[in-house]
Amino acid sequence: MPSVPLDGDPVPDDGALPATALDGLGDRPFGMYVHVPFCVTRCGYCDFNTYTAAELRSRDGSVTASRDTYADQAIGELDLARRVLGERATPVSTVFVGGGTPTLLPVEDLGRILAAIDTRFGLAPGVEVTTEANPETVDADYLKRLRDAGFTRVSFGMQSARPHVLQVLERTHTPGRPQQCVDWAREAGFDHVNLDLIYGTPGETDADWKESLDAAVAARPDHVSAYSLIVEEGTRLAARVRRGELTPPDDDVMADRYLMADERLTAAGLHWYEVSNWAAGENARSAHNLLYWTGGDWWGVGPGAHSHIGGTRWWNVKHPAAYAARLAEGRTPAQAREVLNEDDRRFERILLELRILQGCPLDLLDDDGRAAAARAVAEGLLAASDHARGRAVLTTRGRLLADALVRDLT
Repeated sequence: MPSVPLDGDPVPDDGALPATALDGLGDRPFGMYVHVPFCVTRCGYCDFNTYTAAELRSRDGSVTASRDTYADQAIGELDLARRVLGERATPVSTVFVGGGTPTLLPVEDLGRILAAIDTRFGLAPGVEVTTEANPETVDADYLKRLRDAGFTRVSFGMQSARPHVLQVLERTHTPGRPQQCVDWAREAGFDHVNLDLIYGTPGETDADWKESLDAAVAARPDHVSAYSLIVEEGTRLAARVRRGELTPPDDDVMADRYLMADERLTAAGLHWYEVSNWAAGENARSAHNLLYWTGGDWWGVGPGAHSHIGGTRWWNVKHPAAYAARLAEGRTPAQAREVLNEDDRRFERILLELRILQGCPLDLLDDDGRAAAARAVAEGLLAASDHARGRAVLTTRGRLLADALVRDLT
């Protein structure tokens, strides 16, 4: 949930969607994203819409927003969502609680939000319910109660196994804690557990990255997400790079680290299904993220959360106090929206579907795009066999150049 401001069109106070957005609702997968915007501390690299307790106090020391009341506010937005979607509302196939640090909330609050989704929309059979978790905010008992509340999947932010790398990232957990959390999650009955890793941190060596990969694999999660570090403007990390205290990530090093990850994770039985994600079989893949990547519908609850229904995208006001005030006034918390035209939707399909294992259909491309795809096959960026059957599917080398390839295809 990056903090970049966006422009868009006004949203009616009641949150009503264009009639075109509701056409086909129910024909596509429908998910719920719940953003919990609270953190104990802000990591130096983080550009997400998150707030520490100090950042939620006014100059006179009064609290402008509190996590104690957040569950009720989120449930208030769920009531709004039910009114907006009306009889066309469909059971929810995936729920993802992200942040921030969702596990700063009591399990009871997370359970109440999930129960509210169920009572207002229904949970589809086999629903996937994920929460992100900071390893330092959970223990065996918390995870057991989380599983009992209906959560089926948990994602731990590991980032690295090396203390000096965690220090640069300003991560607060200690090495080994994420692996312990995986054990606790398994004991609690979670079948699906993810570890998040980051590579390319200033000062990280190949040996450091290998140790992190080995530690993650040894914990035996059934899913790993590995992301290259992005130095976002406005973060403390960006300021340190700008002052020359840290060396910015190198593109060639990033590529080498990605290949190391792919080789190590594949050898451990975790296979790529999206450029930055590896899973131990289809059942272990993130159904919620696949919903994003394949053009599904979702309602985003919480400050700064983004939603998409039938080609209409909107985003909520960012600050928790402004979010709470809008709901208290009976108004939508949406700040602005945009209605995607056919060209926009085609571009997004290419951008997102190219990144997944199945690739995107060549018939999405115009004549120039199909010519570029043929060149990409010759250059070893797209798989020749898949191209012959009408799909653009990235090779390993193509995954390293996916962003540039999208520009060529579109």
